[in-house]
Amino acid sequence: MALNIMQLATLFADKNPGITQGHRLCPGCAAPNVVKFALMIAKAKGFEPVVGLATGCLEVSTTIYPYSAWNVPYIHNAFENVAATISGVETAYRALARRGRLVDPDKKYAFFAFGGDGGTYDIGLQSLSGAIERGHKFIYIVYDNEGYMNTGNQRSGSTPPGSQTTTAPVGKKLSGKVQIKKNIVEIMAGHENVYVATVSTSEPMDFFKKIEKALEFDGPSFIAAFSPCVRFWRVGDDKAVDISKLAIETGYWPLYEVERGVYRITKRLKELKPVRQFIEAQGRFKPLLKKADADDIVNEIQEYVTSRWERLLALEEATKDKPIR
Repeated sequence: MALNIMQLATLFADKNPGITQGHRLCPGCAAPNVVKFALMIAKAKGFEPVVGLATGCLEVSTTIYPYSAWNVPYIHNAFENVAATISGVETAYRALARRGRLVDPDKKYAFFAFGGDGGTYDIGLQSLSGAIERGHKFIYIVYDNEGYMNTGNQRSGSTPPGSQTTTAPVGKKLSGKVQIKKNIVEIMAGHENVYVATVSTSEPMDFFKKIEKALEFDGPSFIAAFSPCVRFWRVGDDKAVDISKLAIETGYWPLYEVERGVYRITKRLKELKPVRQFIEAQGRFKPLLKKADADDIVNEIQEYVTSRWERLLALEEATKDKPIR
């Protein structure tokens, strides 16, 4: 059953739903709200969250020794193995439950893994794919800030073409990274027996509904959360929500879900805004926009965004009558 308005108001009044105040993340960072939204819904639905967190911005800024911003069971993992770790925890829980060795057998647990795009798109992809394929019941959430921001803005598989990074800079010979952003959502959806969704903190109700669905799903769930990095996207520390809205309105970050192969767009748009509006709103693209070939890169991104939106519409239509297994 979906949460009502009064329940949501109570949730927002809880300042410590799993991640507390006092962490060291940059002002305006979207990542802590990604965590807060997910964990407060889990708690509202009666679950005790158990968190695994890959090395990255979120980890180093919330666990500066001897302090911690986490007040739920929490495990720090290396870049590459958070999915393996949380799948092991989930397996241990099921084994103890079968043997009747749980201290409180009536308590419900929700197993969460969080990772940045570096630890998800790239370094942790093998571990994540294996955990999804094995069918563990957990929720993996990637906070996607499109680069290795913890170590100073290196390019990742999530970085879009033309974005300024330290390892693929925009210069005289190259216009930054030349490869298109990896479509991690479709890679995960290709595992078939999985619930996959995209979310953004600028659309909280959509976010909440998808976390609820992930909690109820009988199997693994993968949530891709749009998470602007105000520091290296070169935007104001009060602009993360505005940038997120623009990403949705241009189709750069479409909101949709895939449940065992059945597609559903959850934020319908009559017409996409030009993706140039999204690009021009960020300082990370300023070096690109000064170059003679800027229009070529912007048009390439626009063509990709448009074709992906059209493909999503087609997939939704093609699977609308397909029964969910």
